[in-house]
Amino acid sequence: MSRARAVVPPFVHHALADAVPRVYWTDREIRPAPAPRPRLEGEVRADLVIIGGGFTGLWAALQAVEDDPGRSVVVLEGGELGSGASGRNGGFVAPSLTHGLAQGVALWPEEIDTLERLGRENFAGIEASVKRYGIDCDLHVPGEITFALTEHQIDAVREGYQLHRDHGLDVTLLDAEQCRERVDSPRYLAGFVDREVGLVDPGRLVWGLADAVESLGVRVHEHSSVRRIERDGDGVRVVTDAGFVRASGAIVGTGAYPGPLKRLRTWLMPVYDHVLMSEPLTTAQLAAIGWEGREGLTDAGNQFHYYRRTFDDRILFGGYDANYHFGGRIDPALDQGPSHDLLAEHFFAIFPQLEGLRFTHRWAGVIDTTSRFTPFFGKAYGGRVSYVAGYTGLGVASTRFGARVALDLLDGRDTDATRLTMVRRKPFPLPPEPLRYAAVQVTRSELAREDRTGKRSPLLAVMDRFGVGFDS
Repeated sequence: MSRARAVVPPFVHHALADAVPRVYWTDREIRPAPAPRPRLEGEVRADLVIIGGGFTGLWAALQAVEDDPGRSVVVLEGGELGSGASGRNGGFVAPSLTHGLAQGVALWPEEIDTLERLGRENFAGIEASVKRYGIDCDLHVPGEITFALTEHQIDAVREGYQLHRDHGLDVTLLDAEQCRERVDSPRYLAGFVDREVGLVDPGRLVWGLADAVESLGVRVHEHSSVRRIERDGDGVRVVTDAGFVRASGAIVGTGAYPGPLKRLRTWLMPVYDHVLMSEPLTTAQLAAIGWEGREGLTDAGNQFHYYRRTFDDRILFGGYDANYHFGGRIDPALDQGPSHDLLAEHFFAIFPQLEGLRFTHRWAGVIDTTSRFTPFFGKAYGGRVSYVAGYTGLGVASTRFGARVALDLLDGRDTDATRLTMVRRKPFPLPPEPLRYAAVQVTRSELAREDRTGKRSPLLAVMDRFGVGFDS
């Protein structure tokens, strides 16, 4: 549920007046885009069929054929490549596999060193693949700054900095003056820099991965929604509207979207996240905010913003208003709404010197959220199918890891990753409706109250003890 805006300031109306309801990263009207892939028709045979053509599915396909160049692989995407979360996100590439170091330490302190190592190895694998296959996706590693926007967030920033230092990460603590030397905003009171976070153009990463897997012999089909999975001897039969694939095994990586495995709804909740993209800033506007380092930016609130500069000097600004709709509803009609007004108002509160700037694009995306904020894994159909979902907003990098684990589970490999508690155990199941909707609204209210007061409520403290919560 999104909070309605009683009165929208005139400067917000002006800023959003010409913003088109499309995703900037995959807007074919202004950006070069690949030709459509054909729909699956008739019968196809393969060693592996992958359901979902986003980051998880494409990374799974790439690693499958790199493991075994003779393996025949088919990818089925229900819409267009990049039409889901993989093409709608902010493009932050964080090495963490656990929705941040603090969440990993809280849930799996005994395994955090292994999780951090696997996260760094996974990040290096992304960089290597982008270079190896010549994927033009603006991948760079300028780092990320987490700011305190209120007095009580200063302690959270200092605690985050110290936790990262304690685990050997390259971080720097900033006071208010040092923050404003990096990026000039009257809201910044403190911050810390994490130098390991990267940024990428997610649309071009999706398209580049698709080109890469096709160069290795993978067949990619768009507009091929999977209706059901059936057992087929020692393998599976994956049925779409116009055809089917017979394969030895399948991987399901459909994120928050309804897929052929109904059981995933027990642990999965679709949450809408909203995003704005500005027009390119002028030289004078860039000088006014002094944002020379191109770091990704965020803040220490429960309801946090994320923002970054593109290489053509636009500013992407998203987050804060994470919305769950009753029954887990996913509908294009929900892509637009008052959350964009709220984002624009917050943008100019952070950068008042940019008043008059206009936004060219406004969109939303559905995030696959779990009660512990991290992915879950499993197998179905007697081990013939594996699945992964639940990246909770930090999936640009961890989808590659999730795909690796799903492949290993399907192939019966015993690895450092498959032995992780995160892989072996599911999150707390989510309650059925109407309890699910009510629980989300109560939790959101408590999180917003903490952002206002700096005080953790008894309810949130209990949830902390069990490692559960609500986030995007």
